[in-house]
Amino acid sequence: MKNKIYSAFHLSFIEKLILKKRIEMKKKIEQNINFENINSICDVGTTEDISNKSSNFLIKSFTNIKTKNSITDQLIKDDIFKNKIQTSITSNLQPAQVNQLKSDISFSSATIEHVGSRDNQKKMIENMINLSKKYIIITTPNKFHPIEFHTKLPLLHFLPKIIYKSLLNLVGYSYFAKVENLNLLSVDDLSKILNMFSNIKFKIIKIKLFGFTSNLVAICEKDN
Repeated sequence: MKNKIYSAFHLSFIEKLILKKRIEMKKKIEQNINFENINSICDVGTTEDISNKSSNFLIKSFTNIKTKNSITDQLIKDDIFKNKIQTSITSNLQPAQVNQLKSDISFSSATIEHVGSRDNQKKMIENMINLSKKYIIITTPNKFHPIEFHTKLPLLHFLPKIIYKSLLNLVGYSYFAKVENLNLLSVDDLSKILNMFSNIKFKIIKIKLFGFTSNLVAICEKDN
């Protein structure tokens, strides 16, 4: 079931919806951060997918940022990145790696839900904080939207985890039943992880689809 964008039935109208929401996210980010003094950005969890316009859309849309860096476990050939490191974003980064990639903003789009356990998600954010000089931006789907956006199945993810995972296995979505591949976050889940770090202050912006919160955008500022 695995593909480069972690999505089943990625039809053209789905791609258009995703692109529309990402454009909305970009506007919200620009309303909350003064980009005049932003010269560099590190993309955490870059995808190697080049077949969908929505893939890496946000990092590419920051056209006024001069230096773009990337860290991901995928093979990135895109030449928009000045520095690239291919490694897990939940690994213990070496000081030389941090120094190479450190940027005004560390940024991640729809990645944190794919790194595994809550401990892994915490480690990813810890790495993002270390890679940032000023801001950390994290986008992720909302766990409690009626439609689960990776499988496109409605409401089943509201069931207790053991039942939900059993149903995913039953309908052929065993890949998404594994926490190492998909571990969705709610506003409370994301807030709890971010509150573990005393050196940032944050706000979480809610993006709506069909009247329900579909995506979360966490904008964090470092206390230097």
